[in-house]
Amino acid sequence: MRILLFTLLVPFLFVCTLQAESTSIAEHPEVLSNIKLLETWIESQMAYKGWPGMSIGIVYDQTLIWAKGFGYADLEKKTPATPDTIYRIGSNSKMFTSIAILKLRDEGKLQLDDSVEKYLSWFKIKNKYPDAPSITIRHLLTHTSGLPREAAFPYATDFKFPTREQIIEKLSEQETIYPPETKWKYSNLALVLAGEIVSAVSGESYAEYIHKEILEPLGMSSTSVILPDEHKNRLATGYGRRMPDGSRRVMPFSDFKGLTPAGNMSSTVKDLARFVSWQFRLRESSGSEILKASTLKEMQRVHWLYPDWKAGWGLGFMIVHKEARDLVGHGGHVGGYQTDISTSPKEKVGVITLVNADDADPYFDVPGTVVDKAFEWVASAITKAVTPPKSEKADLKRDKYIGKYRDIWADYAVLVINSKLVLINPMESDPITSMLTLTPVAEHTFRIDGEGFAELGELVVFEFGTDGEVMRMKLGENYLYPQDKAAVPK
Repeated sequence: MRILLFTLLVPFLFVCTLQAESTSIAEHPEVLSNIKLLETWIESQMAYKGWPGMSIGIVYDQTLIWAKGFGYADLEKKTPATPDTIYRIGSNSKMFTSIAILKLRDEGKLQLDDSVEKYLSWFKIKNKYPDAPSITIRHLLTHTSGLPREAAFPYATDFKFPTREQIIEKLSEQETIYPPETKWKYSNLALVLAGEIVSAVSGESYAEYIHKEILEPLGMSSTSVILPDEHKNRLATGYGRRMPDGSRRVMPFSDFKGLTPAGNMSSTVKDLARFVSWQFRLRESSGSEILKASTLKEMQRVHWLYPDWKAGWGLGFMIVHKEARDLVGHGGHVGGYQTDISTSPKEKVGVITLVNADDADPYFDVPGTVVDKAFEWVASAITKAVTPPKSEKADLKRDKYIGKYRDIWADYAVLVINSKLVLINPMESDPITSMLTLTPVAEHTFRIDGEGFAELGELVVFEFGTDGEVMRMKLGENYLYPQDKAAVPK
């Protein structure tokens, strides 16, 4: 049976490359070769691991530059997986729930540090720590509420999901696990409560609000909170993990009912590409589209850091630090489906991976997975393809700023390093580690860019004397002087 499955997978690989606004990046030789490498690797992984089907897409900024289906959406019917195949996306739903909360916050209808009880009078869980502070909306979104992982029902065993009324009724029998803000503890129950707050504050059902305020504005017509009948013929069949004999059970369809805000959504690669492009578009703007630009950035920065300092949680988004890039997104797992949406904001590259198997494990925080390889191979090639070639011609206009400067605290030097104008402190044992990049913003005026320095974002202004030479350099509110000038402070 296993050999037959492997034989069937390879001949029926289904390819769908989208008509993009611009195909130049996808046609770049290095990008093409790395996409082919990824395809070949995925085909091998699927064959030897026996995954039923996968749909994957790679986004650069506003374009889905590559999308492809591998294997089958349904093994029995031999239905090929495509970028239009619908998958249950599980806990990726939590990003949409969190966006809804922040949208209501932007509108002044709630505050993140409001207590849950302010909006849900029925929130009466047993509190093991009576001296602990109240559980807030912020705690729900960062998984630091100390709440149990699940509502008080064995739905992961019997697939019988409770209604919201049943969850409310049993909540009083549950007990907090930790005081708020003492430990990170993932909680589906917490995001259920966040979804209930969305409904209570907006006056609409959770599903209505998500569709009207997020999905429809983004044109995500194949995405749903509650799967409609017209989408069911495009839904990939969900399969359980592969057993020792090579078999997989067909997993029962799971309607999350009362747990809907935590993981009931369904979508496609093409729709989720719109969601990814929206994030890049909004982050680059200074306005608003569903959320304020500043709000999305707020959601996608670390609010709770893991002890190893390699990952953390924002507001509904996970942030993973890797050597080459920081990844922002979420994963999802609901019976028969494992999915992941990851973005690299700095590179403006996103990877969407949807698999109809319980053992595919595409999550971006696990080394050696599909998402990891897509970023390692393809994202790096895209970045190289869109980076303008360095000019060999020297920028003589910058020469006037180059020199040695001094204040009463230290010596400094303005140099050109790797084609960038920079400020270093040559007194340090390794001045490159504290190097500040000077980005031009106006005549003789630069902004300090880089990472992790107190001076970030401050302006550097070079002031010139009547002889046309730099008289002094203003850094923030203070001054540095050329070392060969008499005006240098003693």
